Amino acid sequence: QVQLVESGGGLVQAGGSLRLSCATSSGTFSSWAMAWYRQAPGKEREFVGVGSWTGSNAYYSDSVKGRFTISSDNTKSTVYLHMNSLKPEDTAVYYCAALSRYPPTTVRDVAYWGQGTQVTVSS
Repeated sequence: QVQLVESGGGLVQAGGSLRLSCATSSGTFSSWAMAWYRQAPGKEREFVGVGSWTGSNAYYSDSVKGRFTISSDNTKSTVYLHMNSLKPEDTAVYYCAALSRYPPTTVRDVAYWGQGTQVTVSS
């Protein structure tokens, strides 16, 4: 069983930055590609980005490309989502995910979800 625990969400002004953390159970990084998703009120959960995996580079949705970056610290079994130049439309609950399929095409390609952390960007 993979455990994912997100933290770091909060309220930030437009143009600001936040770093989300996802603490994982030991050994997760060697077995699962890690991704971030988000879900805004009244909208479907959407893909944000996936970290590098088996030599492939990380990649991101067009809506966050150039502003968000995924990194990881294997010594801490933690994956991060660095968010810069935040916009009000980035407001959502952000979820860490361990993928059952890489690259992911739908949310059904997620094997495990974290509980989510709220990010609110004020204008």
